[in-house]
Amino acid sequence: MRRRSVLGGSAALAAGLLTRPALTQGAVEVSFFYPVAVGGPITKIIDGYAADFEKENPGIKVKPIYAGTYQETIVKALTAHKSGTPPVTSVLLSSDMFTLIDEDAIIPFEELAKGADDAAWIKSFYPAFMFNSQTGGKTWGIPFQRSTVVLYWNKDLFKEAGLDPEKPPADWAEQVAFAQKLTKREASGNASQWGIQVPSSGFPYWLFQGFTTQNGVELMNQAGDTTFFDKPEVIEALQYWVDLSRKHHVHPPGIVEWGTTPKDFFERKTAMMWTTTGNLTNVRKNAKFDFGVAMLPAGKRRGSPTGGGNFYIFKKSTPEQRAAALKFIKWITSPEHAAQWGIDTGYVAVRPDAWETPAMKKYVADFPPAAVARDQLPYAVAELSTHENQRVTKALNDGLQAALTGTKSAEQAMKDAQAEATRILRPYKR
Repeated sequence: MRRRSVLGGSAALAAGLLTRPALTQGAVEVSFFYPVAVGGPITKIIDGYAADFEKENPGIKVKPIYAGTYQETIVKALTAHKSGTPPVTSVLLSSDMFTLIDEDAIIPFEELAKGADDAAWIKSFYPAFMFNSQTGGKTWGIPFQRSTVVLYWNKDLFKEAGLDPEKPPADWAEQVAFAQKLTKREASGNASQWGIQVPSSGFPYWLFQGFTTQNGVELMNQAGDTTFFDKPEVIEALQYWVDLSRKHHVHPPGIVEWGTTPKDFFERKTAMMWTTTGNLTNVRKNAKFDFGVAMLPAGKRRGSPTGGGNFYIFKKSTPEQRAAALKFIKWITSPEHAAQWGIDTGYVAVRPDAWETPAMKKYVADFPPAAVARDQLPYAVAELSTHENQRVTKALNDGLQAALTGTKSAEQAMKDAQAEATRILRPYKR
């Protein structure tokens, strides 16, 4: 059961994380779990936000607790919830929504945000980001550090290959054709430069959703109790990914590491890569060549899953803490702060009016690739999210990696993944 698989660790760990220092008399403390799962000086940025908020709201103390990866953070948050000392709020994956609901760990924002202004605030976010934030007519998460998958390409290597450096591949056929021209081999036959890399560790299901969305199919229903891993369009999408390496020889064989893919891009070991727009600032800082950013190439249609983290408010906090947390979340997701967060990190500013702020307008004018992920949102779908999400996702990830390493055919891998997901989700069928 999810409870066993998610809730490792101990109550002692949670209690240790949440030991409370003495507070200014009358101050309300908002403990805030934050997942440090991306590169860059993220903790300094978050600390700066907390300090700025406290200056404007002296009766509230925001206490960021850096809890590791997203996976480590949800384990710690749910362990703390079970021990009775959860954080007041936390940034966790948007796809963790059903897990948190099933554990009775969070409350819907409608319990706190009840006025007309609050309703307008909830409606102010991009609809694509709300797919993983709402269910059953309630809002369980508020978008914060959200992303889509985008294509990065090395313009210098395009020139060397005789390709137009300003023209990324527009569709699946061009993606293969361009990658063939961009792949370089030594006399031994080993590749010294790959045409394309799509990571298959860390979040393989998420990258795979790029292929499935482009092939006109979604992986689950909105209720989170049914998956469609064995649909012909899903198998076809996986076969395309497998063929990049096994048939076309333009992609590294086997498992491509999530964390090393940007490094390979910087070192010119790959000419194109799929990765999160959350890497945009990292790429801008570290790429010593002219690069481009584009929407993912289209199959039957364009498309990418959304991804990243939402704010959640935990149920076992006090009414005063909840009210303070809501105030902080509304503050940090305001147009100005959402814009600055996007500028500082590369994540997509989560509401349209953030893109109308002077700071964001200047940023996009100076650096047009910043707008690519925003422009892809009309084609975006919800990230894979179901009840028992970690177990269901593992079944899919295992199938993907089996196909990519050649231990199973794409068809068999997806049929096996679907059978396991069906078994896991059977208790949740309505």
